[in-house]
Amino acid sequence: MPRILLIAILFLTHAFTAAQENRIDIVRPDAPDLAAFGDYDIGVRTVQFTDSDRIDILNTPRGGEAALYDRSLTVEIWYPADIGSSVPAGTYSAITRNPAITATLSGRAVREANVDGSGAPYPLVIISHGYPGNRYLLSHLGENLASKGYVVASIDHAESTYDDQQAFTSTLYNRPLDQRFILDSMAGLAEDSASFAYQLLDADRTGVVGYSMGGYGLVNNLGGGYSDEIVPSFMAPPNELLHEHATGNPDYRDGLDDRILAGFAVAPWGMNAGFWRPEDLAGIEVPTFYLAGSVDTVAGYENGVRAIFENAINSERYLLTFINAGHNAGAPYPLPMEILNAEDQTGAGHYTDPVWDTVRMNNIMDHFMTAYFDLHLKNDESKKVYLDLIENGADGVFSESQGVRDAEHTYWEGFQQGGAVGLRLEHREPGQ
Repeated sequence: MPRILLIAILFLTHAFTAAQENRIDIVRPDAPDLAAFGDYDIGVRTVQFTDSDRIDILNTPRGGEAALYDRSLTVEIWYPADIGSSVPAGTYSAITRNPAITATLSGRAVREANVDGSGAPYPLVIISHGYPGNRYLLSHLGENLASKGYVVASIDHAESTYDDQQAFTSTLYNRPLDQRFILDSMAGLAEDSASFAYQLLDADRTGVVGYSMGGYGLVNNLGGGYSDEIVPSFMAPPNELLHEHATGNPDYRDGLDDRILAGFAVAPWGMNAGFWRPEDLAGIEVPTFYLAGSVDTVAGYENGVRAIFENAINSERYLLTFINAGHNAGAPYPLPMEILNAEDQTGAGHYTDPVWDTVRMNNIMDHFMTAYFDLHLKNDESKKVYLDLIENGADGVFSESQGVRDAEHTYWEGFQQGGAVGLRLEHREPGQ
């Protein structure tokens, strides 16, 4: 049987079964090498952290005194685990883009499992969802990275989730603060002898993944202060509170966290809406991997993600483009069957792309995320081979004989023949 036909049959069979279970751990037969799960079993726990006396954007009147409140954030934490005789499987009850529908997601993590400290302390990765979203939207990534020796904390951003979505101004102000607060909170767990995460993670080696509005917050935390011109706009939070995160604030950079060693920004929103100027993005010095669809109509491409990539001139950076994909490139888990089977399929487009298969995009993103974070958070120089690639995937030459590649081979490392078509990876050094 021809190899390509066999792959198609295996995938379709697996996909049908997975669709009945909403599996978030699918690795397609044609996935790039680093998409595969690692050697660790996976544990998962849900923890809530509260930041006292945060400015309450929703109850702060324009022209009035800032209101304060205790802001509570629920976090899903995946980690390397010792699951004993347990079966590596578990489920998540996830509210969807249609809040009336709750999906049951199936993965590999065992809830409340004992930790596996054999490789501790592990690097920390923080996941920040879009507007709206929730902590499960990138759960495929959370499990995948935990299996490879990371502790992963995925945030439910209050007032920005599917079931508690509030005015956009709250997200504009709170997103950078939430990411830094969770970094501090996770570092606190690692120092608390009564915590399950005691000495489990190394917060000094932190990477942040931001999707859409999560990317908006991430770019700010990497050093891209918001434009001083956007601060007084009616779109921004009241009373010029966004000045706290703006380039023109002399204290802005003092609030950044140098424990963030690498960023992975997936379709970061904001450039196309005027939140950054070139001089603002020049403040980014932290290595960053950007991922985007070339026809993203939400965050923009040429005037959005690509413009951020081009103007962050003082950082080493990559831009992976899914040709003809939209805003959902890479990040969301596949469309849950609860929406697919519903009479009202509101929210279905949140999990799909008109051109690309969601699982394939998940696999490709997980592959590059592994290479990038292994390089920057684990100092694994061997992963550079997965990043130093010919720019256009379709231009690579796949040349091998009996499984041995020859001198003519220039195809993307880790990809099967034809697997890099439709992808472009660009690289810039600081100063370029």
